[in-house]
Amino acid sequence: MTSEIIQTRLPNGMQVMLKEIHNAPIVSHWVWYRVGSRDEIPGLTGISHWVEHMQFKGTPAHPEGSLDQAISRVGGVWNAFTYLDWTTFFETLPYDQLELAMEAEADRMVNAIYDPQEVASERTVIISEREGSENEPLFRLGEAIAAAAFRSHPYRNEVVGSKEDLHRIQRDDLYRHYRTHYIPNNAVLCVAGDFESSPVLDRLAEIYRDIPAGDPPPHPAQPEEPADGEQRVVVTGPGETTFIELTYHSPAASDPDFFPFTVLDSLLTGPTSLNMFGGGGVTNKTSRLYRAVVENELAVSVHGGLQATIDPFLYGIDLTLRPGREVDALVQAVEDEINRLQDDPVSADEVARAIKQARALFAYGSENITNQGFWLGYAEMFAQYEWFTHYVERLAEVTPADVQRMAQKYLGANRRITGIYLPGETSEVSA
Repeated sequence: MTSEIIQTRLPNGMQVMLKEIHNAPIVSHWVWYRVGSRDEIPGLTGISHWVEHMQFKGTPAHPEGSLDQAISRVGGVWNAFTYLDWTTFFETLPYDQLELAMEAEADRMVNAIYDPQEVASERTVIISEREGSENEPLFRLGEAIAAAAFRSHPYRNEVVGSKEDLHRIQRDDLYRHYRTHYIPNNAVLCVAGDFESSPVLDRLAEIYRDIPAGDPPPHPAQPEEPADGEQRVVVTGPGETTFIELTYHSPAASDPDFFPFTVLDSLLTGPTSLNMFGGGGVTNKTSRLYRAVVENELAVSVHGGLQATIDPFLYGIDLTLRPGREVDALVQAVEDEINRLQDDPVSADEVARAIKQARALFAYGSENITNQGFWLGYAEMFAQYEWFTHYVERLAEVTPADVQRMAQKYLGANRRITGIYLPGETSEVSA
């Protein structure tokens, strides 16, 4: 596997990244757009996710369903995802079918139809998706926590949007969002796998040469300072299980603090996979909180969640309360472990183990062709590809003093949002 990549820009401003990997006869083709829920304004929350759905509804050249059949017929897969900072579309298929993916994405960059009847139909689908999520305790708890954590930043909104906005958004709103953000100078096209770069670059230049650059889209979000003082959010809803999420503001991915915070996460709760396709083979049973709250039978499970984002986001410690135990006792046990991190130096051996686990999970999430294509564009959404290539060495530079400093800087109780989901007959949120 080669680590060399080719980076260039087409005349219309589209960024292209190619990575030849000749160990299997497949390719993974990605187009990333710099638009997500971070770019939405009140009244239009969820519009980026809805536009992503509409991109599968066909063009004059490729009616709805035809691409799905064509890609399946050759043994390929395709999908799309919308997140806080980006929207991406990908195809992984046999190497000799790369042309199919290139033409399909260029076509739907400009020719998606947005038929009013399809818009109405998809409204029902997305509202149903939203309502299904509302049945999940952790979704409802996470939404309440985000609203408490951010006063104005769009990170306060769920990617799927509010139900009120999903009823309000119209076809013209969707089409305007599409034409504003789905432009070549707001996109990164990535290909990884078994191909030759020179003819692929020539073909991309042909396919995209008639698609003009658009006006640079607005990105109105501005980072905001976290509130001073602990906040407490209680959500009541159906079920039989109590969940607790202790949430702290975390550094942006481009912040130098992100790497020592990654090691802190690994040491405290076990490493978080940054790849949407996940990773495997790494346990969190050696983490401090697992030993403190699961082995001591205060919690059924504990996990951490650290995300790579453009602006500072949130780090959550998710806990499932063991039946018969008290919420306050579990929260206190977590706080005691955090206080110990803040007050007592961490051993070099423990930091080395945390780094090794974080590095292993990163490797598991980077090894196949689809993941290689993913990382080409993903890192560009919040930093540069070099962020990915230097990830392991940046982790290796983290010291015990760095980990202690992260705990002191970010995990103070006065910066915490304590979220509690209590099972009950009614559904309500209080803060």
